[in-house]
Amino acid sequence: MVGSLSNLRPVYVVGVGNHRYQKLSDTPYVVLGLAAVRAALADAGLEWSAVESAFHANCLLGMSPTRVMLRHLGATGIPMQQVENASASGSTAFRNAVLEVASGISDVTLALGVDKPAPFTLGSSRNGLDNLEHDRIAAFTHFALLARTYGSESGATPEDFARVAVKNLGNGALNPYAHRQQARTLDEIQSAEPVAGFLTPLQCCPVGEGASAVIVASQDAIRKFGVDPRRSPRVISSTSRSERVYEPASGFDAALTEETIDQAYREAGIGPEDLDIVELHDAFTVEELLYVERMGLCERGGAPQALKHGDFNIGGRVAVSPSGGLLAMGHPLGPTGLGQIAEITRQLRGEADRRQHPGARTGLAHMVGVGAVCLVHILRSD
Repeated sequence: MVGSLSNLRPVYVVGVGNHRYQKLSDTPYVVLGLAAVRAALADAGLEWSAVESAFHANCLLGMSPTRVMLRHLGATGIPMQQVENASASGSTAFRNAVLEVASGISDVTLALGVDKPAPFTLGSSRNGLDNLEHDRIAAFTHFALLARTYGSESGATPEDFARVAVKNLGNGALNPYAHRQQARTLDEIQSAEPVAGFLTPLQCCPVGEGASAVIVASQDAIRKFGVDPRRSPRVISSTSRSERVYEPASGFDAALTEETIDQAYREAGIGPEDLDIVELHDAFTVEELLYVERMGLCERGGAPQALKHGDFNIGGRVAVSPSGGLLAMGHPLGPTGLGQIAEITRQLRGEADRRQHPGARTGLAHMVGVGAVCLVHILRSD
């Protein structure tokens, strides 16, 4: 039996904060993380003493990095937990925080993501089982092959993939928290030396450092602390699934996305036509084309034309990655999923400044992680 968030008490996002995503620097992770948490507390109008539990998403900081960071806000004795789920770590920390409040265990919970680049080893490399590919297929090679397959099936051209980067880098140029803040032309993106296939560097996300923080709360806490309910979108779905066995060469991330999205729509009681904002896992341009189709935002094979017609622009039918997505925001692993929630919250409040999508009321956040896992959250403002 799978339970539903709709059967538990309502949960609201009351505060969000970011430290800009950027190249690796000498800035300690403690400084990055505290900047995001303090910004989220200020955004919510809460003191640290109001926070009753914390979930910290990170992949590369090592063992037990949380308390030595958060103690600078006060040693309140709250439960703290590290969360690692590859690219979906931030999304998983957010889900844990939402369920913590929805279940009634806490009234105010922090989900924090902070990471810095460092060498790592996948756990699967230590499973004692040999395979044919070993580590010879890098991520960009995998997605270049997916792009070639998608192109041969849909007729998409290299220009169609590059157009995803044009849109998202343009959005990132309007976002003060983005790693890449420069708009690029189609020619600039396509003229660079390919990394793999026809994927050029600007069609692949940068991996750097950064931090994002989100505070969720119950209705009781909103009333107790005088939080503005008009700035507090409700979380109407939180779904998490892992990979099953799919048809060969079917694209397991896309198939897993479709299953998780369908579950999220059912839980929220909405369909793709109700979405105003989508933040998705666009680590490579081909992913946006694959995922918007599996989300039902357009027909199979129709993503390149919808993109070309501006359907996914800010001000279009549904704004896809108005933050700039992973291609512009960057992908510092732990914070990434929480940065999506922060962007959607700002959009639903009408506080996204120059990248505001008019009339935004419902937003969806989607992340996949190595393994593979997929998490989807849907937020709505009243």
